Amino acid sequence: MVTTLSVLVLGAGGIGHAVVTSLDTGISRVDAFKDMKNRPKAGHGTNILLVGTDGRERITAAEKARYRLGGAPCRCTDTIILVHISEDRRRASLVSLPRDSYAELTEHTDATTGKRHGPHPVKLNAAYAEGGPNLTVRTVERMTGVKIDHYLEVDFTSFMRTVDAVGGVRICTARPMKDPYTGLDLPAGTHTLDGGKALQYVRSRHVDGASDLGRMQRQQRFVAALIDRATSDGALLHPVRFRKVMGAVAGSVRADEGFGTEEMVALGKAMRGFTTASSEFTSVPVGAVGVHVKGLGSTVKWDPVRSRKLFDSIREDRPLTTRPATPAPRRKLVEVAPKEVRVQVYNGTRLDGLGAKVDAALRATGFNTTRTPYNADRRDVVRTVVSYDPRWDRSAKSLAAALPGSELRAVPRQGAVLKVTAGTDFKAVQPVRSETPPTAMAKPAGGYTAVTGDQVVCP
Repeated sequence: MVTTLSVLVLGAGGIGHAVVTSLDTGISRVDAFKDMKNRPKAGHGTNILLVGTDGRERITAAEKARYRLGGAPCRCTDTIILVHISEDRRRASLVSLPRDSYAELTEHTDATTGKRHGPHPVKLNAAYAEGGPNLTVRTVERMTGVKIDHYLEVDFTSFMRTVDAVGGVRICTARPMKDPYTGLDLPAGTHTLDGGKALQYVRSRHVDGASDLGRMQRQQRFVAALIDRATSDGALLHPVRFRKVMGAVAGSVRADEGFGTEEMVALGKAMRGFTTASSEFTSVPVGAVGVHVKGLGSTVKWDPVRSRKLFDSIREDRPLTTRPATPAPRRKLVEVAPKEVRVQVYNGTRLDGLGAKVDAALRATGFNTTRTPYNADRRDVVRTVVSYDPRWDRSAKSLAAALPGSELRAVPRQGAVLKVTAGTDFKAVQPVRSETPPTAMAKPAGGYTAVTGDQVVCP
């Protein structure tokens, strides 16, 4: 993923062909499409299958211990993402495929033993272990009905080294994140992750009870943050830094024979002007999670109707999101969604209409206001006050974040409705958003849900 995005940004920046010729020697080649028959009909745009494996051959013993990378790799896919680049090169749609998805393999030869296998059920990530890139592509095409144009594979080593080479990636979280399995330990707030920390972040499955669905959501946020890093400050547009990126991925990235320097640079130049808002993210809608299958254990089964709608959109080159005419303002991350916070507004000043103004601004940001502001008993309030029952302290923090400089005041037994007393210091409401709960990916309301990159990166 990192390599592809780096090349796209490089091409858009026009650094030049000479700088990227090292790609052909740095990237190993695989025949991901050998002897493939009865493939789906090609649609519009370009489809790339991005695969992250658990390879860790060049990671030091100290790094393995620090980032909990012990044990032997399973030769399977840790991450599978289908990327669709629109025909007009103005949009990239990324669809996460759960690695525990129930899949049925066709007849194939084992990539390791050479033994011939008949059709049998597996989890999706096992397709790589049994048949390498070729069987992985065949299986994804059969499950999605989308024809894959290119294949790109990264391992743990290339991921860590490349994140370090770009200077780290900024991630924000509204609540602490801890995973004893990967060693992830992030307090609430904004963090710039180096390669090792980034690997912990995208691999963690035990931070919110959502297992692989929550992990896919964090991977999507990470890719959005990487695009933001690359496009906002020119992190990858400097030849010296880009050479460092190429050095970091040399020998640990694999791609199909047809995805060479010429194709990558041409694609990058065509995507000139690409921004975080140009990317959109979703996951395959699933009908059931934790379905036990004999011999496989717990699996994830796709919802047949909603997933078909999603992949129809990919084939037909339709956007997955409704794009506003102007980019949405970046919203501060809060723990409780504004729509879950009930608010009564009071005007604590003698400024006519201030209560209505604050009520409307909070409602426009998503807060559940009463729509009926009142005058407060005191009319000389300078600093805006948020009064709350201690039992609703997390909601109060979300509301206070939308009112910069306001005072939080605990009022026992006030109840579920929070009170805002607007003071003369009020200027505007700061847009806020909550982290999309992983369950929203599992059971989207109607068809599928998707977000644009600018909606999930740090403000």
